Amino acid sequence: MSALAATPVPFGRVLTALVTPFAADGSVDLELAARLAQHLTANGSDGLVVGGTTGESPTLSWEEQHQLYKAVKGAVPDGAKVLAGTGSNCTAEAVVAVAQAAELGADGALVVVPYYNKPPQEGLVAHFRAIAEAAPQLPLMLYNIPGRTGCSLAPDTTARLLDLPNVVSFKAASGSTEEVSLLRQHCGSRLAIYSGDDALTLPMLAVGAVGVVSVASHLVGPKIQRLVSAFVAGDHGTALALHDELLPLIRALFSTTNPIPVKAALELMGWPVGAPRLPLVSADSDVRARLTTALAALRPT
Repeated sequence: MSALAATPVPFGRVLTALVTPFAADGSVDLELAARLAQHLTANGSDGLVVGGTTGESPTLSWEEQHQLYKAVKGAVPDGAKVLAGTGSNCTAEAVVAVAQAAELGADGALVVVPYYNKPPQEGLVAHFRAIAEAAPQLPLMLYNIPGRTGCSLAPDTTARLLDLPNVVSFKAASGSTEEVSLLRQHCGSRLAIYSGDDALTLPMLAVGAVGVVSVASHLVGPKIQRLVSAFVAGDHGTALALHDELLPLIRALFSTTNPIPVKAALELMGWPVGAPRLPLVSADSDVRARLTTALAALRPT
């Protein structure tokens, strides 16, 4: 049995990092979030991440996030996983958030590396240990995105956290396939690694990732599910063809700060999710034109 086949897949292969829809007055549009969640789980997504980077968590209050968790969880079918973003650069705040997510019925929690304060690796161990012990029944996905946090969780540090039974997965968004290889070396098949970068999904699968936390799946979920499923089934040619087809769209989706482009693309496809909250701004005409071209070039599903 291959290492990939032996690795548990706790949340499915394709998770969508859900955008947060806003109404014209700037409030969270819970009804639209629920409808979008239903659409995504019917079109390629095994689960959803609510209140992550793409969901604009830095500008959401905790109460808004809790309302989102409840609306989305109540809308999706049984079996679809809903993970709550519960990270903070304050350990005490993250401890409260993860306990609340468990109480609200989340299927897991996405816990980002603390941002701005740049803790040493010992501080990261203490931070994640406190969070895991605050909700021992809730499976956790550690989230490493040093380009946003200014701090990186090392693979050997991650391995030190595996004595905590609810540390089950890792979202790798450092932009490096080497990170996945090193995590596999240090953690073996105990840790389910998810690509945190749509453009690197196929390369990361090739070195041991089990799936992806995707932005592009808002728009092309069935194709991304086919890509991952084809690779896992050994049909690498189909997976590569889908990767090549999707790459222009993925590049357009990250041509400026996420989630500016994906919200614009959803608007183009008839989903009125609203503009991002400040300090993010709406996509300009160049980004919209690039998205329009990339969407039009896709082959029918």
